[in-house]
This record gives sequence, C-alpha cells and structure tokens, in this order.
Amino acid sequence: MTESWLAKLSDEDVSFIKRFVLASGSLKDLAKGYGISYPTVRLRLDRLIEKIKVLDSQEIVSEFERTLRASYAEGKLDMETLKDLLVAHREEVENQPDSKRRR
Repeated sequence: MTESWLAKLSDEDVSFIKRFVLASGSLKDLAKGYGISYPTVRLRLDRLIEKIKVLDSQEIVSEFERTLRASYAEGKLDMETLKDLLVAHREEVENQPDSKRRR
C-alpha cells in the first residue's frame, strides 16, 4: 500500500489543518489566531488544498514529479522552473536503459 497523502504532509501543514478544524473552518478566526491577515490565511489554505490534490493524485506515479508539483503548489517553485525540471526529468528517464527504468 502506498503512503497516504496525510503522511506526506509536513508537521506545519498538519498543525494548520488541526487549527483550521478547531476554528470550525473559520478563516477569520484562524487568521486572528495566527496574527495574520485573512488573505494570507486564504492563500495558505489554497496552497495546501493544491498540495493535497497533488499528494493524493493517482495519475502521478513518479515521486520526483509528485515532489516537484507539491513544491509548486506551496509556492516554492515558479511555473517555468517546474516545467524545466519536469522536462529534464522525463528526458533522463527516457534515456535510461529499460532495466533502470523499472526500479
């Protein structure tokens, strides 16, 4: 069995989810608890949602690609860098002998 998306989240992400649930889903209360603005909390939640979608996707089979896409969802990579790295990765995988690809 593959590792669940929840197990792949950082401690910070899990803490955010816990605080979100304890705030009954109120972004206003969550923002107040963190001492930050509502738009900042909204952005954090939107990024976390995208990260969870990537981590839970059954279409992504490469852990390297999953890591890249999760980093993009978190705002750690821009789209151009993501595309460049994915192209380089795919080229490397395609150029490996068949025996190395199956590992």
